[in-house]
Amino acid sequence: MIVVRGYSQSFGKKDVLKEVDFSIERGEMVGLIGPSGSGKTTLIKSLIGMQVPTKGTVHVFNEQQPTLKVSKQIGYMAQSDALYDDLTPKGNLKYFGKLYGLRKKKLAERMEYVLHFVDLARDADRPIHSFSGGMKRRLSLAIALIHEPQILLLDEPTVGIDPKLKRTFWEEFEALRSRGVTILVTTHIMDEAERCDRLLLIQDGRLIDAGTPQELTNRFGSIENVFIQKEGV
Repeated sequence: MIVVRGYSQSFGKKDVLKEVDFSIERGEMVGLIGPSGSGKTTLIKSLIGMQVPTKGTVHVFNEQQPTLKVSKQIGYMAQSDALYDDLTPKGNLKYFGKLYGLRKKKLAERMEYVLHFVDLARDADRPIHSFSGGMKRRLSLAIALIHEPQILLLDEPTVGIDPKLKRTFWEEFEALRSRGVTILVTTHIMDEAERCDRLLLIQDGRLIDAGTPQELTNRFGSIENVFIQKEGV
């Protein structure tokens, strides 16, 4: 589903990512873990085709990125909410759903489903500019799910979400995984990382280690210890 080989990304003289290699299989939920500024968001942007790699290749569904061929099969929840503040949740979902090719009955069904899932059905006709930060995050996830993507890229999806709804989100992510959806999620929360099938650990633009949460814990004592022990190596 995702294959990254020898991928490096530079902006001017700044090297953000350096010689990154990994692959993700269909139906895997993989956590991308690393400190702020380590290159996680840059990597995700390359997977959705927002930038051309400085070096190496990024393939999604066997198509080399960037390309529009696979865009309708990818759901992306950015770290910063990209919403139309003058529209309602229904207005935003209708706009993005139509961009993904949804029409009439199917669009209405998907809108109803995602609004209930993110607990915004009662606020579906309110303008976005009146929403809290947490409500905007919930709508961003709804938009990422509206077209039933086969790959879901989630950049800090639970920031600002209350604990009860956070559990609901992760239960849905696990249900999607069981239906064959491939998920890559960035998180700083270790109990979330432990729910992933496999973790990719990134620091200073380099992939420093990878493995299941249990494998990494067995080798280093905890997931956090990987960064401590690898620092400066």
